[in-house]
Amino acid sequence: MKKLRIGMVGTGNIASVHLDAYKNVEQAEIVAACDINPETLKNAAEQYGIKNTYSNITDMIKNEDLDAVDVCVWNCNHAKCAIEALNAGLHVLCEKPMAASAKEAQEMIDAAEKNNKLLMIGFVLRFDDETKIAKDFIDNDYLGDIYYSKAVYLRRHGAPGGWFTDKSRSAGGPVIDLGVHVIDLTRYLMGKPKALSVFASTENKLKNRPHLKTTVGWTPKDAKPDDVYDVEDFGIAMIKYEGNKTTLLETSYSINGESVTKKELYGTKGGMNLNGQGSKIYTEVNGFLADITPDTANYIYSDNMFEAEMRHFVDCCLNGTKCIAPSEDGLEVMKILDAIYESARTGHEVIIK
Repeated sequence: MKKLRIGMVGTGNIASVHLDAYKNVEQAEIVAACDINPETLKNAAEQYGIKNTYSNITDMIKNEDLDAVDVCVWNCNHAKCAIEALNAGLHVLCEKPMAASAKEAQEMIDAAEKNNKLLMIGFVLRFDDETKIAKDFIDNDYLGDIYYSKAVYLRRHGAPGGWFTDKSRSAGGPVIDLGVHVIDLTRYLMGKPKALSVFASTENKLKNRPHLKTTVGWTPKDAKPDDVYDVEDFGIAMIKYEGNKTTLLETSYSINGESVTKKELYGTKGGMNLNGQGSKIYTEVNGFLADITPDTANYIYSDNMFEAEMRHFVDCCLNGTKCIAPSEDGLEVMKILDAIYESARTGHEVIIK
């Protein structure tokens, strides 16, 4: 059985999730890893049995016989690492967000096209069972023309710290970290329309609230109480797409309200609420308003969305299967993210070219 020989670029928090998933993908072989943090690298190598380790991607690519790399580094280095790997003739899976800007994202695409290699973006929610079930209903026209969606990812007290709140490394706060997930998913389920304009606002009012006795739900392993916090803690945006479609985004690291994640779709035939607890369809039957909760208990595509994502990446690389999270979609989302930050900075609507 042919295996895809993969090098891990970065071995921190999200990389461990990827590595756990690869363990269940028979045709994946993690042959090497690199990280600028020697302790993090050593721990990952011991935990996952990675024999060959390096302090940088250049040496790893030079010394290893690789087919692909999985990029799990700071957002500011996504483009640099991905482009170097692509230019070395390797396929690339790059974690979300695709880059720190749309300009960098385009440079990544140019490198992929020049070298005829796959550049897949880690839009993992596309691989969730809930998403696949929703798309089944959408593709069979149960929602009709989806003209409006809500993309909500709010944490009441969830500023991670570490590099996530350092703009020089993360390129932003919850908009680019959390919002990217729900922006991509709602756009994907709406048929991937082109974004036309954005009107947005961001705030940095509450920050990480270190005085609270309630602990943050999740923090990276290297987070410290005195970490830099120069990103937004809240963002809201109205995204206008072609075809008169609209998405309302709400996202936060810190807000005096409920922690909630939901993706709501509104179409001419029905609406749908994806909240992680089973989809509900709002429609009409025989002239009556009706709420439909599909019985999906025994209708499961996969056990884990990350495992499904990694399996798909390996399949695309080895068998030429069409990628369902291509770099072109990553670029479109980066254009939206750029426009959100620019609109928030200027206080005006931003037209996306």
